[in-house]
Amino acid sequence: MEFFCYHRDRPGSLPLRGELLEEHWSYMDGYAAEMIARGPSLTSDREAPTGSVHIVDLPDPAAARAFAFGEPGYQAGVYRDVLLRRWRNALGRTMWDFPGGGSGGNRYLVIGLGEGEAADLALPPDQDELIAYGPLLSDDGATWLGTAALVRAPDPDTARAVLTPDRYADIEVHDWQFGGRSS
Repeated sequence: MEFFCYHRDRPGSLPLRGELLEEHWSYMDGYAAEMIARGPSLTSDREAPTGSVHIVDLPDPAAARAFAFGEPGYQAGVYRDVLLRRWRNALGRTMWDFPGGGSGGNRYLVIGLGEGEAADLALPPDQDELIAYGPLLSDDGATWLGTAALVRAPDPDTARAVLTPDRYADIEVHDWQFGGRSS
């Protein structure tokens, strides 16, 4: 089962986040085989993190909750909240398989918070810039709650356009980058 996890930073937590970076990476290293995508969301100037995205393949919702709430930054109070949802990997690959590679161009996290009937279940026609894409679902996978995507785009408006605008209560767009240890 695949899960989308987005930890949003608490205001003023950047120093603590920095102190815990090695612990965070070590924790994530323990999930390397399960990782589909990972990386920080960033301020619009791309200078500081604002959150942390992880898409993982885990056995069940209980394992996903243990992953999300056992993370060292969460335990220490770095994050103000956590969005954790079942997710379906519509591309069937990890971010490391993205043909565009790990650098170059602007990258964004796009989260559409669902409203009404399910939308955007089919992949958009232009998939070349999609790093990860899939529906956000209830724990049992039966109810559509939205859509989450990682996309390379020239600007936030182009990234937002990957989702159908009038089908969501809200669409969030965050600057994002590939995460993990520096090579």
